[in-house]
Amino acid sequence: MLSSIRATVNCDMGEGYSLYKMGDDEALMKTIHLANVACGFHASDFSIMNETVRLAKANNVLVSAHPSLPDKQGFGRREMAMTPGELASCFIYQVGALTGFLVAHGMSLNHIKLHGAVYGMTARDPVLARAAVGVLAKTFGVAFMGLAGTCHQAEARILGVPFIAEWFADLEYSPEGKLIITKKHDPVPLSVLKDRVNKLLEEKQITTTAGFLPLAEGVREVSICCHSDTPGAVEIAETVKALVDENNARLADSQ
Repeated sequence: MLSSIRATVNCDMGEGYSLYKMGDDEALMKTIHLANVACGFHASDFSIMNETVRLAKANNVLVSAHPSLPDKQGFGRREMAMTPGELASCFIYQVGALTGFLVAHGMSLNHIKLHGAVYGMTARDPVLARAAVGVLAKTFGVAFMGLAGTCHQAEARILGVPFIAEWFADLEYSPEGKLIITKKHDPVPLSVLKDRVNKLLEEKQITTTAGFLPLAEGVREVSICCHSDTPGAVEIAETVKALVDENNARLADSQ
């Protein structure tokens, strides 16, 4: 059966700090379409942001801002109580910083994708989602990337913000279809990864810990995330990119 859904590959990048390195950004940048660049609150700094944007431009990769809760110690993967106003200001501060580097390199911001714990918080809470989608995406005039079938998509639709549906190749989903966000990512066997990706592309089915669930209704294209800090990240991204390229070519030939 021919696939009925196109896909891209995205990766969360630039997540080192000072002399500390996280992931092989140079190798990963050759295998993706979209780079979500850390903005300094869970990882990264001014030098790393600048270098990551430079790498993206050199590899013709589109750049997204990847803001988080202000939590370097927890890598942005611990929940934190913040008001919607605080959250919006926190995000604008970070995206504004990254945008400066994009201007310096003659690039434009493609979309915004939240990081870690706040990604899940805004997916569940419409008030927080509105702070992220309504204030942040509208302020910068770009698309918002998030989980289809959650408050991310609902608020984007209400507010007229372009929405990019995302699915995670290297994380698990609960039986209810909720993304399981962990502070440290476990290795994923490539055979398991291939099965998950093919199930999504060919049948629009999300693999969960208890079986399968359908992708949210109305999604015509999905961006598949591979994290730079998952063990074997480069091989994972290369595998996903190969499956996506094959899928997209097959879909194009059928039209």
